Amino acid sequence: MTAAVRRSFDSLSVPNYRRYFTGQLVSLSGNWMQIVAEVWLILSLTGSGLAVGLTTALQFLPILIFGALGGLLADRFSKRNLLLGTQLAMMVPVLALAAVTLAGVVAPWMVYALVFARGLVIAVDTPTRQAFVIEMVGPDRVVNAVSLNSVLVHGARIAGPAVTGIVIAIAGVGYCFLINATTFVAMLIALRLMVPAELRTAPPSGAGPGAIRAALRYVWATPALKMPLVLMALLGTVGLNFQVIVPLLARFTFQGDASAYAILLAAMGAGSIVGALVTGARNQTGPATITGAALAFGVLALLASAAPSLALEVPVMALLGAAAVTFAATINSLMQLAVEPAMRGRVMALYTVVVLGSNPIGAPLIGWISEAYAPRAALVVMAAAGLTVALLARIGFARIEVARPAVSPAESNLQVEG
Repeated sequence: MTAAVRRSFDSLSVPNYRRYFTGQLVSLSGNWMQIVAEVWLILSLTGSGLAVGLTTALQFLPILIFGALGGLLADRFSKRNLLLGTQLAMMVPVLALAAVTLAGVVAPWMVYALVFARGLVIAVDTPTRQAFVIEMVGPDRVVNAVSLNSVLVHGARIAGPAVTGIVIAIAGVGYCFLINATTFVAMLIALRLMVPAELRTAPPSGAGPGAIRAALRYVWATPALKMPLVLMALLGTVGLNFQVIVPLLARFTFQGDASAYAILLAAMGAGSIVGALVTGARNQTGPATITGAALAFGVLALLASAAPSLALEVPVMALLGAAAVTFAATINSLMQLAVEPAMRGRVMALYTVVVLGSNPIGAPLIGWISEAYAPRAALVVMAAAGLTVALLARIGFARIEVARPAVSPAESNLQVEG
């Protein structure tokens, strides 16, 4: 095994993170199966791009509204215990959607309601996961661990849709939801097997009022946090709406079925895995990587909008996935290293809000543009967002000095671009 490959998987040498990684591998594959099946179900029920955007928006609307509260809970309570609770809670709407779909009584409003209910749990689960990473691996491995988490997410994006297409073709969409419900067990087992004494637990924050406002003031006063968060909000709102654009490309641009949808998602997932592994092996974070990834995103989205066939679209979407994950993972790592431990849950909740909570704004917009004009037009809008963010990053980072993390050279081999 080469040194670069070993660096890519360095965090797996930590037993608690290895258990977490294994549980996530199963659970996230089921989650992507859920997402793909929900979108395909609502598209089958309505035939509407706007309905697809609304479904995505309802999943992430609770994060926009309650994500900061989820981060506050992560700062005040054991993150491991919170994650045990969220895994159990998320099984409820998943099983309910399986029941109404298998019974043949499912209607669009039921899908909307149960997607929103799952989103309420995700509003606590996601910021807790984000803040939990550094407690498992420490600051010296956080860039690598964040990148490996991206590998998990996008590896699941390959496995989940591939299995979903097969299950839908053989048994029907309802069984996708039923299978996903069983995958939560893997994460529950992984969390129970962790050794709490080996976690680098941050001290709990106080229970006084104004804790969320204090986090907002803290981020606004810290350029190393404010600048990446603003850039993530801009690209997240308009650019990172793949859950909407990919099924519409498959169905309306290339006249494909669930298999075409799965192929495009798998291509993006494969590219994202490569991008995440390269980011993890470099163990480097900073403005240059953020700017370059945003620029690449904009150019590749333009190329995707012009691809004349599905065969040519697939490699472009793979590269687009690599650019997107590099951008998001670098910003995530930079913020993890710059934040004070007692604020980590709330600050990473704000990151989650701008990454996922922006979807209720951007997803219906991209869905409407796709329906009113064409999915290719929506890709042009996404490209414009990437190019704009690249320009703002180049200008903005030139005006501020990015704070270096409080980790000595003896403690870490992390490089922060100057």
